[in-house]
Order: sequence, then structure tokens, then C-alpha cells
Amino acid sequence: MLKTFADYFAFQVIGLDAKSRLGEAVDFFVYDTVKIFLLLTTIVYVVAVIRSYFSPERTRRILSHNREYIGNVLAALLGIVTPFCSCSAVPLFIGFVESGIPLGVTFSFLISSPMVNEVALIMLWGLFGWKIALTYVGSGVVVAILAGMAIGRLHMERYVQDYVWEMKVGAAEIQEQSFREKHQYASGYTKELLKKIWPYVVVGIGLGAFIHGYAPEDLLVRYAGRDNPLAVPLAVLIGVPLYSNAAGIVPVVQALMGKGLPIGTVLAFMMAVTALSFPEAVILKNVLKTRLLATFFGIVAAAIIIVGYMFNTFL
Repeated sequence: MLKTFADYFAFQVIGLDAKSRLGEAVDFFVYDTVKIFLLLTTIVYVVAVIRSYFSPERTRRILSHNREYIGNVLAALLGIVTPFCSCSAVPLFIGFVESGIPLGVTFSFLISSPMVNEVALIMLWGLFGWKIALTYVGSGVVVAILAGMAIGRLHMERYVQDYVWEMKVGAAEIQEQSFREKHQYASGYTKELLKKIWPYVVVGIGLGAFIHGYAPEDLLVRYAGRDNPLAVPLAVLIGVPLYSNAAGIVPVVQALMGKGLPIGTVLAFMMAVTALSFPEAVILKNVLKTRLLATFFGIVAAAIIIVGYMFNTFL
């Protein structure tokens, strides 16, 4: 039905040639825009209701009772459903450290939360199907768990800024909400999220549509295709300086896969953009000394590269 609408709008209302590059790009843009916004509006609301059960204080309490390894797994899973991004890194990091959460467990959460979220899951599911969506979620969780474990085993607590250890964040009382209050929260959150991300969605889909309609068929495959042994680290290096949320990068990912890039290379690029952005490094520099910050970026980048090669090899 959506495809029929997109075809009608692009080729009948606007009058574009269905075989032209512009026609293909506009048809791609209309179809994906309508589809993604419908998915976001419906599913983000449901996820927001789930998120209402996980306040920052509740999250700290849950993680503070779990030691390393088990804590890493739980922290990575909690990162999927909790509403925190890299902008929340400083207060969350301080709160986690004050609560006695092991450093490696804290990093598992901080990696998973921005990398794996409902927006990425929804858009990937809608564009590629459940297999690709769950592959992304699973690989993101694995990266968060392994990277957090590695950082924990290095015992680098001394490379956290000194003032972090001196701060004491008081335990706030957790107030239970009625379902009506949760509904109001979810509705407000959905509206605010859509207001915040709709430009990224439109720009991302527009860029994806341009790649879909105009990029030479073999250009990207030539430099980052399956035959290039350095394609995965190259994708990660390109992704790190970029800044985008999942809403903006997923349509670009769709277009890149449509041009023939292997799934591992594309997922590595997406993970690097969402989990290792330059703004995140600037924020984290306020609580981490240079050596720990570099170690964090290096371990996560290495884990992403390994995951990318694994998917390219076995899928």
C-alpha cells in the first residue's frame, strides 16, 4: 500500500519518469519517509512505556548489585531500553561510579545505550526485516559486553578524573507511576523525540535517496567491497568523525547496502557513527583522562571491526 502511494505520488502527482534517476530517488524518498515515520510513531510510544520503568536512579540501583561479567551482560541489555545518549555520559558516569558500579560494567552500559536503541531497531526492522535488525542489536550488545569486560580487566580506575571520585550523588527516592502517568510520559516522549529527530530522518533519507538514485553502481563497492581486506576498518575510520543519530544514519546504510556493500562493513560504519562520535569524546573527556578515553575508543573500535569481519565472512 505504501509502495503504491509512493509510486503514485512520484510518477503521477509529480509526473516523474519511473525509469529516470530522479524518479527513482524521489520514489525512494517518499516511500521510506512515510514508512519510517509510521513505524517511529507507533513503536517509540510502546518502548517509551517500557522505558518509564527505568529511571536513572533505578538503573544505578540495579547495576550496583551486580559484579563484573554478569553486570556487563545486564548493563548492555539495560542500555537497549534506557533513554540515555552520549550527552548524558557525564552525570550518568558520576552517578554510576558513586554507586559502586565496577568501571567495566559502567562502560558496557555507556556503549550499549547510544549504539543500540529503539530508533535503530525500528528503522532497521522496517527497511531490512527482522533478521538484520536483530543482527544489529545482537552484535551491538556483544560489543558492549566484551569491550566493558576488557576495560574492567585493565583496572584503569586511576585514569578517571579525580573529581569524579570525590562527588557524592544522593540516592533519589523512586516514585511509582500509574499507567495514566506512564501513558502521558510515553506520549510526551514520542512527540518530543519526533520533533528532535525528524530533520535527521528527512536529511538521512534524502541522502540515502541520492545515493540510491545517483551514486555510480560500482563506486562504493570498488573501495569498500568484499574484496577489499581493509574495508571494515576504513568504514570505522570514516564513521568516527561523523556525528549522527540512528535516525539519520539508517537510511544511508540502506542505500549503501543497496549498492552492494557487505553487511559487516555497513554495520561497522553504523556502529562507529553512533557509538564513537567525536562529540561523545569531547563529553567523556570531562570525566576520563586521556589514556582511559583512548583505551575506550580503541577497544570499542577493535570490537566493531572484529564484528564487521565476522559478518562479512559468515553472512
